Amino acid sequence: MIWRKCYLLLMSLLCCGLLNTVQAAPANATPGASGRVLFVLSSQKFHGNSTLPASISFGEVVHAWDTFHGAGFAVDFVSPAGGAVPIDPKVLGPRLTERLQDQRIMAGLSKTHTPDQIDASRYRAVYYVGGSNAMYQVVDDVRLQRISRHIYEQNGGVISAVCHGTAGIVKLKLSNGQYLLAGKKVTGYPEDYEDKTAAYFQHLPFPMRQTIEAHGGLFKAPDPEKPYIEIDGRLVTGQNYPSAPLVASAVVQILTQQSNTVKN
Repeated sequence: MIWRKCYLLLMSLLCCGLLNTVQAAPANATPGASGRVLFVLSSQKFHGNSTLPASISFGEVVHAWDTFHGAGFAVDFVSPAGGAVPIDPKVLGPRLTERLQDQRIMAGLSKTHTPDQIDASRYRAVYYVGGSNAMYQVVDDVRLQRISRHIYEQNGGVISAVCHGTAGIVKLKLSNGQYLLAGKKVTGYPEDYEDKTAAYFQHLPFPMRQTIEAHGGLFKAPDPEKPYIEIDGRLVTGQNYPSAPLVASAVVQILTQQSNTVKN
């Protein structure tokens, strides 16, 4: 299958360290020519009610944005509260730090839309970004659930998530009342791999693996250090940070196949 060939190619690139260079997308890319993708982020700044800082995974934004932008997709950002989302520059390497100056991305992250400002009919896919704050807010936001349900059911679009971003879809239900994840293969960053001795752990609102399995999902996360994705129809999930470009590439492949089918 096409997506599997792409997956194997990307895996080899990751093993060689080529995708970790975080190069900017081509300047001549035409954003929007292939459609639009909605990035969902959390606005949460702290773990639960604590004073422990929490933030989005900037790398998971950049890697996916580069892939979508390079394929001609426009990207919009949405968060429960709208406005700027938290980024922790202290955890970024030199190349990602450089991308903090990329206004194509930063303009969107500093002024994310609220869910009420989003017209779901405009999007072909949704991408749930991970990070230390992704376990909070998004999962219970019925407005975001409504948007994703519309994209998936009405637009025939793709729902995707990476790492802790998968938390955002564990409670997402379809119009028939069934959980989106029921009977589907899914991955993310489970409680098994969390540092249970760390202060943040006691504030996590729910265990990801247990919750997904309780809702009928077929959860798999083979190795916390290696990139891994699951593709089940129009649901694409990635296990961890290195999986972000694989998730985005798989979404692009699915949407490209859809477009080619329509043309033919």
